[in-house]
Amino acid sequence: MAKKIAIPTNGEVLDAHFGRATGFTVFEIEGNEARKVDVLSTIGLQHQHEGLANMFKGNGVEVLVCGGIGGGMINGLTAIGLEVVSGASGNVVDVANLYAKGQIVSTGSVCKHDHDHEHGHEHH
Repeated sequence: MAKKIAIPTNGEVLDAHFGRATGFTVFEIEGNEARKVDVLSTIGLQHQHEGLANMFKGNGVEVLVCGGIGGGMINGLTAIGLEVVSGASGNVVDVANLYAKGQIVSTGSVCKHDHDHEHGHEHH
């Protein structure tokens, strides 16, 4: 049975910031082949965990392959049974094909919104 994955998309390239993506390209994975089936618009849903999660579930998406993603978003998506694979980059078709061949391993890359300084996580 085919598995559906979704990749946050900016043009033909993976959008590195999951929460700001305005569209997701959906692929069906059958064996080690990826077939593009749809593009979902997320205009108005950016950073809305529940709205995005419901849209993915409603479209049969099981796995999200992305670059950086916030911890809150990961929790919201995994809570409803979606798998999140982070740390990917490049052309969305290439990313889908790499995923289909089992060549994308999640880096566990959690995106924090400020990349230029620590968030005061000192240990006392």
